[in-house]
Amino acid sequence: MKPLLRSYKGMTPKIAQDAFIAENAVLIGDVEIGAQSSIWYGCVLRGDVEKIRIGARSNIQDGTIVHVTADRFGTYIGDDVLVGHNAVIHGCTLEDGAFVGMGAVVLDGAVIEGGAMVAAGALVTPGKRVKSGELWGGNPAKKMRDLSAEQIAGLKLGTDHYVEVAAEYLKAEKSKKK
Repeated sequence: MKPLLRSYKGMTPKIAQDAFIAENAVLIGDVEIGAQSSIWYGCVLRGDVEKIRIGARSNIQDGTIVHVTADRFGTYIGDDVLVGHNAVIHGCTLEDGAFVGMGAVVLDGAVIEGGAMVAAGALVTPGKRVKSGELWGGNPAKKMRDLSAEQIAGLKLGTDHYVEVAAEYLKAEKSKKK
């Protein structure tokens, strides 16, 4: 079983060979997935009216929706980004090393800087910038506090873990094909 990859207006998703895309994920249109990244079960990435770019070693966890705003905002997710389950990532930028918690919503034109964290269930409203080293939460999201150096360093551990898990899934897929 393979994920649903659908072309739209001549644009077809491009996926690095070593990226893991779950069988029931849906990728549509102008979507690019970088090396060692993972798109988990039930995710929908709809790059039909703008582009979606996901860098290397990033993970988009189960049930997440990634979308764009026509002719205004693509969605750009850098390297080593962790996006928790059931998030909505819409027409925004998640810089290298950013973290978005489970069920969070990040809207048009918002920027989550590297080393910043959006708490589970938070709503980052359009155009907001979550700065490096800050934790934002609530609805609408506001700065709650600064992150400790240990917490910032720990963000990379989460993405490293998902790179390892995705590699195991890919290995199991390859052994089935033999």
